[in-house]
Amino acid sequence: MNPRAPIHVDKLEIDMLPIGRASHVWVELVTDGLAQVIEVPLLVVRGKRPGPVVGITAAVHGNELNGISVIHRLFETLPSRMISGTVVGVVVANVPGLHHHQREFDDGVDLNDIFPGNRAGSASQVYAYQLVERIIRQFDYLLDLHTASFGRVNSLYVRADMTHSETASMARLQNPQIILHNPPSDGTLRGAAMELGIPAITVEIADPHRFQPKYIRPTLAGVHAVLAHHGLIKPRAVKQESNPVVCDRSFWMYTDRGGLLNVHVDLASVVKKGDSVAVLRNAFGEVIAEYQAPESGVVIGKSVNPVAQTGARVVHLGLFDQAGKPSRAPRSLDRPKKKTT
Repeated sequence: MNPRAPIHVDKLEIDMLPIGRASHVWVELVTDGLAQVIEVPLLVVRGKRPGPVVGITAAVHGNELNGISVIHRLFETLPSRMISGTVVGVVVANVPGLHHHQREFDDGVDLNDIFPGNRAGSASQVYAYQLVERIIRQFDYLLDLHTASFGRVNSLYVRADMTHSETASMARLQNPQIILHNPPSDGTLRGAAMELGIPAITVEIADPHRFQPKYIRPTLAGVHAVLAHHGLIKPRAVKQESNPVVCDRSFWMYTDRGGLLNVHVDLASVVKKGDSVAVLRNAFGEVIAEYQAPESGVVIGKSVNPVAQTGARVVHLGLFDQAGKPSRAPRSLDRPKKKTT
């Protein structure tokens, strides 16, 4: 198969793209030390009928890869000629980070701490600024796809401001295991989008450094549901899963000393106050600390890196309400095993 010739531009201009088919677009953001351009790859489908522009971003952290596969599969299944509006997939937002197999930009800065950037700042600040100005500003809605960081794993969950009617709807349509009420914070891409009046949610799709079909499939179904909600595509007849568990706040537990850590609770499991969640051992295998849940809640994410210095993350615990009383456990994403005879 011959790849489609891409278009190289210095800014996303949707009206300049062809109607009724996918365009492959490289958008220049900055230049490197040899004066060569650093470009971000986009997939764009512009529909024949008017409608909103929905943007999906992946790999703002360069090692968070599941979102890339979600975007690829989305554009493989989009009925290009039947779309009302425009869908833009920012396949890799942090290109230098991707090349270095790392979370941060190539100057060691976390892009998701410095949005909307600074046009006259450091390398990462300028990159973040240009990403917002040249691409993100064109969106009416944003789904920002992430994963856990190195040494940690996540459930399939969404961060959204649940007091904002539109982002609350987008979060529920994504149908994750867990929704965490999380007003957009300064420095994040979601926060920068919301400041521009662009309703945005963050979708956390499991683990870094890999493609995980178990999590990619339901995320893609959620993206389709959001597109249908905004009128870009026709709704699909899909089986409605159980409602996501909604947490109104969350926090990380940390170790109070160093050692070899074993977190023995499962993702998306409900724990009660006082339940053991992890043990820490010294170099000789002796247990030197055991960690209990300080409140009842649900395990949103956890550490899988056994080597834990003082202050290492243990469990990301989501709390259901002010009383900390869970009503139900999130659904499992494991498919039922086929019966054998």
